[in-house]
Amino acid sequence: MSQPQASPEPDIKLESTPKPELDIKSESKPKQSIKADATPLGRMPAEWARHQATWISYPFDSGIWHAETWPDLLEHVRDEVARLIATISRYEPVVVNVRDKATEADARAKLSGLCDLSAVKFFRMPLDDSWFRDNGPIFILRDNGTLALTDWQFNAWGRAFPQWQRDNDAPKLVARNLNLERLSAPLVLEGGAIDVNGNGTLLTTTSCLLNDNRNLNHSQTDIEAILARYLGIDKVVWLEGGLVDDDTDGHVDTIARFANDHTLVCATADEQSPHHETLAANLDILQTFADNHNLNLVTLPLPHTQRVIEGKLIPQSYANFYIGNGFVVVPQYEDAHDEDALALLTPLFPGRKMIGLSAWHLVVGGGAFHCITQQQPLLTALEAN
Repeated sequence: MSQPQASPEPDIKLESTPKPELDIKSESKPKQSIKADATPLGRMPAEWARHQATWISYPFDSGIWHAETWPDLLEHVRDEVARLIATISRYEPVVVNVRDKATEADARAKLSGLCDLSAVKFFRMPLDDSWFRDNGPIFILRDNGTLALTDWQFNAWGRAFPQWQRDNDAPKLVARNLNLERLSAPLVLEGGAIDVNGNGTLLTTTSCLLNDNRNLNHSQTDIEAILARYLGIDKVVWLEGGLVDDDTDGHVDTIARFANDHTLVCATADEQSPHHETLAANLDILQTFADNHNLNLVTLPLPHTQRVIEGKLIPQSYANFYIGNGFVVVPQYEDAHDEDALALLTPLFPGRKMIGLSAWHLVVGGGAFHCITQQQPLLTALEAN
């Protein structure tokens, strides 16, 4: 395994003593059903809790952006990600993961004309893929008041792609850099497969977490116990699935999200759409949950135009927004529904600026703004911002 080369470290270290690493990763143990301890180790804060920083990986792999048939696509993707980084940096610090010296040089060149680089730190990390929501850590607040990170097994979305070992080591590198306790969970899980409200409720899909290509020998009960222990979850809402042709097998962060303590957002599609049946089933589940828990449920139509590249639908969704300190950034797709999506979401986030940015090129690789980011909570201010 290659180690990261020397690079300026993010100036976001927490003052602490070295912490132990609990390493009980499932793929190193015999495959058998487990009886998981559900005693919580801490809780995952909601995304709208104040951040210390946003982590984001700068795109480098031209392969997932169709280099052979669209040779300049990666350059356009990097332009969009640079604008995303610049936008976030106006509200909170940003840590940009860069694979190597050339990638860092490109990122610095693009960002130098877009933002104040004093708000951006670069962290050299040899990754296989750019989607840091999925291959990076998930931060939690421990019961003793400290911040820790959880490290989940990653296998490239159910072995959909051949390389993932460097991705699987990413949380360990982040823990080492931040001097944080690392809790290694015995479950294959990507960050985009879940969404939480910070108070013990989690959204996910059966098509992803119960898929044999991830957790063959873990029952639904096993998985709920592991989520309880490592993320402080006491209620899991199981949706049916996600978008057609989604390489993730149905990540929830493209179809259903918490907007705040009392509001859920659910993606919808018209009856002619290939996405309609699954999204309608998800809506029914969420409506029942919302009714039973006195929550508001807001429907968010998918983009009007369905893009197909190399025979596959592109997973365009406005639900892949990212919530930060004083802002929400929403992917835009050069679509007739772009402005409507911003108008629908704006009243759900009072006190936050609603920002639409193009993800028209980025989404060709399988995700948008939520997929490529990961929030690091601010330890001393975990109240809603």
